[in-house]
Amino acid sequence: MADKTPPESEARYATRVDPAKEQLSQEQLHFIRQVELQQWKKKTTKLRTRNVVTGLAIGALVVGIYGYTFFSVSQERIMDEIDEEAKRARMQGPKTGAN
Repeated sequence: MADKTPPESEARYATRVDPAKEQLSQEQLHFIRQVELQQWKKKTTKLRTRNVVTGLAIGALVVGIYGYTFFSVSQERIMDEIDEEAKRARMQGPKTGAN
């Protein structure tokens, strides 16, 4: 094919071929395009899977933080305690016309 690797080379499969510089037939160019397309499909499948997993992880983190925030805010009784203390102070304090 278009392999111009010398016999003493350590390359196991083939060397890279630049279609613009090499004189390749239409069949060879078509085969190269098919192989590149298959490699592209394989890489995009892996990338899509990785993106979905990453998106789900980020989404779970966001939902967790959002849920924890609502849970912790609903558990806050600080204002209720302050209001109760103020009410007790008013009840125990001296009775004046301002109360």
